Amino acid sequence: MGNKRNASIAQVKDYIMITVGLLCYCFGYSAFLLPEKIVTGGVTGLASLLYFGLGWNVAITYYVINAILLAIAFKTVGKQFVIRTVIGATIATLLLGIMVPLFKEPIVAQQPFMSVIIGAVLCGMGLGIVFTHNGSSAGTDIIAAMVTKHSNISFGRTMIYVDLLIISSSYLIFHSLDKIVYGLIFMFICSIAADMVIDSNRQSVQFMIFSKKWKEIANAITRETHRGCTVLHGTGWYTQSEATILLVMCRNYESMHMFRIIKAIDEDAFVSQAKIKGVYGEGFDHVKLNMKRHEVEEIVQDAKPIEPTNEASEA
Repeated sequence: MGNKRNASIAQVKDYIMITVGLLCYCFGYSAFLLPEKIVTGGVTGLASLLYFGLGWNVAITYYVINAILLAIAFKTVGKQFVIRTVIGATIATLLLGIMVPLFKEPIVAQQPFMSVIIGAVLCGMGLGIVFTHNGSSAGTDIIAAMVTKHSNISFGRTMIYVDLLIISSSYLIFHSLDKIVYGLIFMFICSIAADMVIDSNRQSVQFMIFSKKWKEIANAITRETHRGCTVLHGTGWYTQSEATILLVMCRNYESMHMFRIIKAIDEDAFVSQAKIKGVYGEGFDHVKLNMKRHEVEEIVQDAKPIEPTNEASEA
C-alpha cells in the first residue's frame, strides 16, 4: 500500500509540473512568438503556418494534427507514449486557446529579436520541465519515433529535419528570409534552454568518504537519504595502513544533507566531492536509447563466453 501511495503522489507531482512546463511554453509561444509572426518548429509551428496562411484556430489545429499523428503512429510509439501525449496535447490545447486571444500585440514592441530570445528561453524551459517529469510535448517527436522505428536515422536528426522544413515553409507565406532566420535562432536557443533545465535536474555528485567511523556514516546515509553506499578497501600509502572508503552517489541538491551527516558523526572525516554528468540505474535516471532487435541480439551474442578452439587448447 505504501509503495502504491508513493507512486500515486509522484505521478500527481509529475502532472502538476508538466502543467507548469506547458504553461511556460504556451506563454512564451503566445505572448512573444505568434504576435511577431515567427514560425517555430514542431506542431505549434505547423499550426502557426495554417493560422497565418488560412486563418485556422491555433489551438484546435494543434490538437487535430496531434490526434492524426497519434492515430497513424499508435502501433509504433506504444500505449504509454500515446497516453502521455494525449494528456500533454490536451493541456497545451486548453492553454493555447486561452492565451492566444490575450496577446494580439507583442509584449516587447518593435523588438522581434528580443521577442525571439525571450520566447525561446520560456519555451525551452517549459519543454525541459515537461521532459524532466516524464511528459511529452507531442508534435514532431511522434514523426521522429515513426521514422526511427523504420530507418537508421536517429531520433534527434529526424526532429531537426522536420523542424527545418516547417520553419523554411514560412517563406511561402511571408516571403521573408528574416522570419526563417528568427525561426532558426529560436530553435537553437530553445534547445539550449531545454538542455540546461534537464541537465540541472539530473546533475549528480559523487562522494568518497574516508573515516574510521565509516559504518556509522554508512548506516546514517542509508536511513536518512535512502541512498546506497559502496564500501571500498584500500591502503593509505603514507601511513602504510589499511583504509576503508565509502563511495556514495546522490543528486546535487542532496549534497548538503550528506555533509551534515558526515560532520555530525566524524568531524575529522576526509571527504572528496566530484560532479558527474549523469548517473543511470536504480534510484537515478534510466538509459533512454532506441535499439533495434537485431542490435540487441548481436550484443547479447557477443557477451557469451568464448569457447576455446582446438588450436588454443593445443597451445
